[in-house]
Amino acid sequence: MLSQDELKTMVGQAALQYIHAGDIVGVGTGSTVNRFIDALAANKGLVQGAISSSDATSERLRSAGIPVLSCNEVLRVPLYVDGADEIDPHGYMVKGGGAALTREKIVAAQADLFVCIADQSKLVQTLGSFPLPVEVIPMASERIMLQFRELGGYPSVRLQNGQPLVTDNGQHLIDVRGLQITRPLEFESMVSQWPGVVTVGVFAFQKAAVCLVGTENGVKTIRYG
Repeated sequence: MLSQDELKTMVGQAALQYIHAGDIVGVGTGSTVNRFIDALAANKGLVQGAISSSDATSERLRSAGIPVLSCNEVLRVPLYVDGADEIDPHGYMVKGGGAALTREKIVAAQADLFVCIADQSKLVQTLGSFPLPVEVIPMASERIMLQFRELGGYPSVRLQNGQPLVTDNGQHLIDVRGLQITRPLEFESMVSQWPGVVTVGVFAFQKAAVCLVGTENGVKTIRYG
């Protein structure tokens, strides 16, 4: 049986097929994406540079010798590669387990093609089993949590060393358990309008076009309409 790391390496390498030499690519955040960065590092000169979704990714890209450019310098990229905490049969995702959801959504919005790389455990019929991350302005966190409770959710502030985790953007995260997100587009639109919400971790408007799924039998490609 293949290990999780072997599955991640497999899909990270498979994502290279979507790159044209000299591209500037968008790069997500997380352990699966790190395998994609390793694959880029092993193919020196394949990309001209990257726009990054987190400080951690930027540091890893630079360590691999890949120039990191600002989103304000590069308004469109042909490709964005990132993982997912959950992905449903339509390509809608829950993301943000690595606390980078806001920048991930920004980079995804600037890409022509979103390729998700994941293992089989991330495939779900309905979003919500994974706690939904929501980046919030700290002064609004209690009221936003009340709004999620009214929807039947169980929200909590994400902690790090006993204190609220602070994102790269200087904000806090709420994780919401107990939701069943059957209408991702409507849900994302609704929560995004709540005052104090920076970004909700439902990626419906910036959904995946392709998912490369690591399996015991190799990489399975799923394309979404």
